[in-house]
Amino acid sequence: MRATFSVAIVDDHALVGLAIGPLIESSRDLVFLGTVPSVAALRQADLHPDLVVLDLMLRDGTTPAENVQWLQERGSQVLVLTSGEDRFLVRAALRTAALGVVRKSAPPAAILSAIERAARGEPLVDAEWAVTVDADPELESAPLTDRERDVLALYASGIGAKQVAAQLGISENTVNDHLKRIKVVYQRLGRAAPTKVELYRRGVEDGYLPMPGRP
Repeated sequence: MRATFSVAIVDDHALVGLAIGPLIESSRDLVFLGTVPSVAALRQADLHPDLVVLDLMLRDGTTPAENVQWLQERGSQVLVLTSGEDRFLVRAALRTAALGVVRKSAPPAAILSAIERAARGEPLVDAEWAVTVDADPELESAPLTDRERDVLALYASGIGAKQVAAQLGISENTVNDHLKRIKVVYQRLGRAAPTKVELYRRGVEDGYLPMPGRP
């Protein structure tokens, strides 16, 4: 007897469920439980799927990290589905325990294959994401240290070097040294960022800062 796995979609765009639901139903290994607009709605419906195909950018303000954690605590594996437009959220998803990330624009056969593999608990390693996120020649990510990323995130949020220093427990001179190196790194990449506004833009492009309007 073939093993079957239950799958639910969490996506607040109805068309996604209409497009991917039939793909899931076409598989002999999968049982489709339906589509809900949020993780909260999945909880309210008392569904316990083996796999949740989770939209990366839900409009209820939840983050990939908290959604993946809650779903896994409920016993569901997670495959993230995305349009790929927000590098910050893509990287956030890749840092979670989700089994992988698949594009909504991928061919139907590729999406179904990813869902079937994830339902079996297989982690997905997609070379396309390595290219898209980390090796785009026009958006080569700056190789910043964790501390430099912290400095960039705080400074680009609008506060001054003194306030950044206070929040991180370091000296203002150290903050300024970090900012100088960050600017040099971007200059060498051909993505100069001499102003705070441009530093903010570079941080968003590289996925170190969320897009405007995102948590």
